Amino acid sequence: MTQFFQIHPDNPQKRLIDQTISLLRGGGVIAYPTDSGYALGCCLGEKKAIEKIKWLRSLDDKHNFTLVCSDLSEIGTYAKVDNDVFRLLKAHTPGPYTFILNATNEVPRLLLHPKRRSIGVRVPDHRISHALLAALGEPLMSVTLIPVDDDLPMTDPEAIRERFGAHLDAVIDGGACHLDPTTVVDMREMPPTVVREGRGDTAPFTA
Repeated sequence: MTQFFQIHPDNPQKRLIDQTISLLRGGGVIAYPTDSGYALGCCLGEKKAIEKIKWLRSLDDKHNFTLVCSDLSEIGTYAKVDNDVFRLLKAHTPGPYTFILNATNEVPRLLLHPKRRSIGVRVPDHRISHALLAALGEPLMSVTLIPVDDDLPMTDPEAIRERFGAHLDAVIDGGACHLDPTTVVDMREMPPTVVREGRGDTAPFTA
């Protein structure tokens, strides 16, 4: 049975956060709010959960998964970050950006692009997201919740429960989110390349 947790967006209830973490550590898949729409998330290395997310989103093996991290130091564990990249990341995190970087050996192979060994990373500016990450103690494997044949992420938790609830372990109702997805920036080479324009300002990466 899908759990439906109504969590306060400014003061997340620890009891509900802990219940969500228990589901994640048990191999569950959740829908949760971020600063740019709702996302699907699971723990790293949970093969069945990752395969379920790929099925729900109709993703192939070439899709770049995203590690949602609590801060810059956590990003450095899973992605290769030189000084130039670090300065840009520091200036634009937390925020509605996904950065594509070369992955380190800490990233499970299941999450990597099969040819590029790249990974998406991001630090959201959302208190529920940060509460989950702090309690989990590691990044969430995540993808934006954009239904097949849609261009924009889902923002209504009730609609998410109605459409995907049968396949999720929990839906977190943290209120409505922004409609725009993250801005995606490929930073494997300098200068960066904007792959997708979203909520984040692209000007700093196109100058």
